[in-house]
Amino acid sequence: MPSGYALTVRFTTRDADAAQRFDALVERTLEGIRNEPGTLVYVVHKPEDEPLVRVFYELYADRAAFEAHEEQEHTKRMLAEREQYLANTEVEFLHEMTGKRPAREAT
Repeated sequence: MPSGYALTVRFTTRDADAAQRFDALVERTLEGIRNEPGTLVYVVHKPEDEPLVRVFYELYADRAAFEAHEEQEHTKRMLAEREQYLANTEVEFLHEMTGKRPAREAT
């Protein structure tokens, strides 16, 4: 049985300026996320015809990796700063069943 831990987050920003500022915050945060060994996928999408919406797909090795991600300073900073740009946030946690996923790196 797969052990991945995943979620999607749908952020709706307040306006076009807030969307740009939110995107800049995300870019700064990704600098730290790229070094997290248990974060397998962290991708931001902009849905077609919804310029104020960002959809995040996050896949972690397991729940402990997600919890480690949440404790990082760059993540805490993003969580604290993001609200000023947002009108709405929807989070959905996912249970992995089957599929193709990135190979885990040897440790």
